[in-house]
Amino acid sequence: MSDRRRGPATGWFGIYYGWYVVGATMLVMTVASGLGFYNLSVYLKAFVGHGGFSVLAASGATACFFIASGVAGLGVGALIEKYDVRFMLTAGAIICSVAMFAAAHVTALWQLYGFYILFGVGYSACGLIPGTTLVARWFARRRSQALSIASTGLSLGGILLTPLSARLIAHVGFAGAAPWLALVFMLGIVPVAWIAIRPSPLDYGVGPDGDPLHRDESGALLPADGVAFHDAIGSRFFVLTTLAFIFAMMAQVGSIAHQFSLVAGRTASDEMAGLAVAVLASASIAGRLIGGWALAYISSRGFVLALLVAQGIALVLFAFAQGIGLIFVAGLFGCTVGNLLMMQPLILAEAFGLRAYGRIFSFNQLFMVAGVASGPAVMGLLFQRSGSYEDSFLTMAVASVLAIGLIMAAGPLKAQRHITTRQEVK
Repeated sequence: MSDRRRGPATGWFGIYYGWYVVGATMLVMTVASGLGFYNLSVYLKAFVGHGGFSVLAASGATACFFIASGVAGLGVGALIEKYDVRFMLTAGAIICSVAMFAAAHVTALWQLYGFYILFGVGYSACGLIPGTTLVARWFARRRSQALSIASTGLSLGGILLTPLSARLIAHVGFAGAAPWLALVFMLGIVPVAWIAIRPSPLDYGVGPDGDPLHRDESGALLPADGVAFHDAIGSRFFVLTTLAFIFAMMAQVGSIAHQFSLVAGRTASDEMAGLAVAVLASASIAGRLIGGWALAYISSRGFVLALLVAQGIALVLFAFAQGIGLIFVAGLFGCTVGNLLMMQPLILAEAFGLRAYGRIFSFNQLFMVAGVASGPAVMGLLFQRSGSYEDSFLTMAVASVLAIGLIMAAGPLKAQRHITTRQEVK
């Protein structure tokens, strides 16, 4: 990034421009998650109902979405360190739009898998990796608050866009809805990226939070603070923290995927199950915003441990709760969902700094595929074997306990900044 000094980093009404970047990032995440991650179940149903594919074939293709997204994320993380992140957001939106437009013409199994692979690649370029990298660049002291607001778009997408796209598909069919969904991808991301997003506060000659830049005695700009990529990913903290979030995400995503079925089965009411999902999503947003504020006063590591304890308790309660009690448990579980997703990029930024953040987070996300993809499958297998959800949710509670142990073994965040880079050793 060049130090172009285009003026003070303020936008309209004298507000620090980083907050406009946060708002724009939230909008991008709303579109990407609402028509991407949360819409995967809608697409699966459409391919089975309208495309004539089996549930097994469509489910296998959906898994390719996560694999492609994780692998492509490595390239995304490396590219956004070298080039303007807006090019990556634009490329991601275009790829998703092309994939969505082509989805209306999918008739063969290889085309189905091709759609999900291409869609996963595009999603990785306009999802969490570029979004969290932007927030991390613009904020340091207020990073938790900024990230909590930006990542709210992940939940808003599921609340606002996913139901609308499902109704559109039900009304005009998948072939009729696909071009419109492709258009929303383009209009919801590309103009926002180029009108409101700026790659870094360095473009304005300031550092994160609008603070003065650090320079050496000659006046040259000092490089970004942080740990080198290879030193970071080889550290005990990175390895154990990544393992912890694999177990945490396995429990979280698996439980979310089966919550509707659990509540509907125990209450004999799809309306009650829908209410539970809505409560979870709402609690996720509220909990994330409260968590972003609370992190100004408590340690990130302690907060993650508290969230994992709460998640474990909620999953144990899900195993045995009945009736209206399931709704209250959904609220408790929802408070952990949004915050754990927010904490993953936050603690990596705090531990390793901005020097190679994009690559570090993308490498972490590659391994998250194991947790995200395995959670629903493990719970489904346990349910099929026992005929009830008690064993399934208790197993996910055990996964949360394992995550707690791994976070404790990983050590404190601040100690990671003292890792000596290989180049310095040489």
